[in-house]
Amino acid sequence: MDTPVELQYSTDHEWVRMESSLARIGITDFAQDALGDVVYVELPEVGIAVSANAAFAEIESTKSVSDVFAPISGSVVEINDALEERPELVNEDPYGDGWICVIQPSVEADLDQLMDAESYKSFVVEESQE
Repeated sequence: MDTPVELQYSTDHEWVRMESSLARIGITDFAQDALGDVVYVELPEVGIAVSANAAFAEIESTKSVSDVFAPISGSVVEINDALEERPELVNEDPYGDGWICVIQPSVEADLDQLMDAESYKSFVVEESQE
């Protein structure tokens, strides 16, 4: 399981990469592997407000349809249009070209609730033992 150390992670298996004052969001390698082959991504609308821990996008795979939960509150300022034509990017490069959207955070404290890479790895191990 790939878990880049420069990212922060949610308990819903999303990652956050802070880029100046903006947060790029995607799903983790663990999540994309659990989903299987991604065939469709329903992206959020640019400009909508999202709340931490609330569903804001959907990913359809050959196995199921899963919600993507906002790891932080804020406004969507950019979406990854490439996923409309190539949803498999979520599988191929979850931390690169497979990102979902960029959010302008509105609640700084939300970032404090996220896990670092080591904590996320431990969380996944614990969760898989339940």
